[in-house]
Parts: sequence; C-alpha cells; structure tokens
Amino acid sequence: MNYDIMHFEALGKEAEHLENITNELIENGKLPKNFNFLITPLTIQEYFKDKEVKMPDIITTKTHSKLPKRYVSEGNKKSVITRSAGYDHFEHLQNEINLTSLREYCVDAVAQTAIKFVYCVCGNLNEYTLNTSIFERKNSSSFMELNLNRVATVYWVGKIGKKIYENLSYNGLSVQAVDIRSEELKLLEEYKGFNFVTPEEAILNSDIIVNVMNLTKDRGSRFYNENYFSEEYLLKAKKPLYFVNVTRGEIAPESTLLKLYKEKKIVGIGVDVFSHESELTSYLQNNDFSKCSNDDIIAAGEIIKNGIAKAENFYVQPHQGFNSDLAAKTKAVEAMNHVVYWLNNKDKKFKEQLPYYK
Repeated sequence: MNYDIMHFEALGKEAEHLENITNELIENGKLPKNFNFLITPLTIQEYFKDKEVKMPDIITTKTHSKLPKRYVSEGNKKSVITRSAGYDHFEHLQNEINLTSLREYCVDAVAQTAIKFVYCVCGNLNEYTLNTSIFERKNSSSFMELNLNRVATVYWVGKIGKKIYENLSYNGLSVQAVDIRSEELKLLEEYKGFNFVTPEEAILNSDIIVNVMNLTKDRGSRFYNENYFSEEYLLKAKKPLYFVNVTRGEIAPESTLLKLYKEKKIVGIGVDVFSHESELTSYLQNNDFSKCSNDDIIAAGEIIKNGIAKAENFYVQPHQGFNSDLAAKTKAVEAMNHVVYWLNNKDKKFKEQLPYYK
C-alpha cells in the first residue's frame, strides 16, 4: 500500500489527535478525499524491520527515528516534520531535505515543567517529603525563598525560553537572559524590558540556571552548543547553583552535573532530558549498567535512581512537555498545518523550515 504521509512514533493521545485532525481536514476539503495516511507508534527502523512499504515524500517522526540514506538520496527531495521542538537528530540533513519542527505546541507546557523543577530544587522537596514520615521539623535544611535577591538565568529565550523568563519574573525572582541573538531580540517589541547579559556575566551572579536551548551539533554553526555547560564554565559560578534542564541532555552532560553536585558547587538538579537517551533507556529497562562505559549514561542512571529514591535534591522525569492536556492536541494540529501548507505549495517546502537562524 502507498501512503501520502506516514507518522512514526505517534503514541497515545497524540496518535488519536493526529487521526481525528486529519479526518477533519479531509472532511473540510483541506486535504484530498483519497488522502491515505499511516500512524504508527514504531520508529522508522522498527517499522521497516519486517516490511517492504515505500515511504512517501513527506513523513513525520520524533527524536528516535533514523532516516535511511537511500530514502534521502533517491527520487524527489524529501520533506520531514519532526514532531518536537528540537531538530538536532536531523539537523545534519537540512541541506538535503526540507526540514521543519513544531515551535508552538509545547511552549506553555515546557515552561510549566521548568517552573515545577525550580520549585522542587529550591524547595528541597525530596528532603521535606521524606521528613514527613517521622514528622521531622527541627533539622530540615533551609530552602531557598524565591525573591528579588535571587537571580535566575534563562539560557536562550525563544518561544519557550521567553515564557519561562516571564513565569520566573511572576514568581518574584530577578531574571536575566543569555542568548546569542540578544542584539537582534532587543530590537523586538516582545522583548522590551528583558535583561540580557553575557554568559560570562550570568555565571558570576546566578543562583538558578534554566537551560532552554535547542541542541545544535553542527560545529560550524554559531549556535553549536554540545557541552555548553562544561565543568570549566560552571566552576566560574560564585554561588552554589540550582540547575534545571528541559531541552537536551547533551548541552549539560550528566557526569559534569553529578560531579559538581558531589562537590557542592551545584545544590539541586531538575532534568527531564538526558544524553544518549536511546542507550540510557535500554540500560534502565534492563536494570543493568554493569557493561556501560559511558560516563554520562552512568551518571544519568545515578541521578535518576537517587531522584526516584528521594535520596538527593534531584528531580527527574522522561521529557513530557508535549503531554499536557492542551499540548498533545496542539502538537497534532501544528504538524498537520505543516502538511497542508506543503501540499498547497506543490510539495516543495514548508512555510518555516531549517535553517531558522543564520
């Protein structure tokens, strides 16, 4: 069977919304009546392990699918929608395919997740929860009160980062932003009043760091940011740091975060993203890290274990910013809006596609 589009890695409510919205678009005449689509929870490599179906010129995936080289190189130029705010998994192909991502669907949901982590790490939630078992009230650690004397820095203030910046301000903190595009953003009305600082300034006065960067692996790009939060950079901090990461683990390697936590340079960690997530998932599901030689995966495992046990000031979850009651539907709507535009543009390109910034 030939499909007009294939959606890979579509799980739960998202799959349901994709089907419903596609059928609505067909009924409303925005998609052809004979528009044929497939929705599967499998990755590309899992789906084609035992199938011989031809992939159409347009597909959608999430972060764990890998595009076959033959698919990219043969026939018409391919168009790929990554149903994520991130796009680093296909970024290296942006000159070979039309590539776009979802930049609106999870803004509020991910911002809320970041604020949730800020309250957990600054409030020593694990310790206070455990103390309830014996109703200990005398020897609890003092938690950090959020007020104007505390400085929170948001690294990158695109759509999600801007919302986090605003939410932190609403919560009474002094907030500042680090963004390589700061001079461009300062000219925009929507960033009026934002306090932009350099990375060098930020690390010296921050109490709380919230990472919202998209991962850019291209070393030739000015946005390259693997290992951005290196040990060398974080050690410049003048105060113990609370560290929150809601975008990609590779930007802030777990081995560095754990090492600095043990040295009390970092005093709280909240993360819902991890380096090498496919490999990490395998080790976690097998409950066996004995053969792992990757320091970041081993550290991630320790952070997750101690976070779940409430043994340290660690707060963890698999990234679920797309999973709020509103985001799941919005995600499907935005993905299909890309499809409609692509069809109306004679299958050539998306309205907005990589490279987003130059």
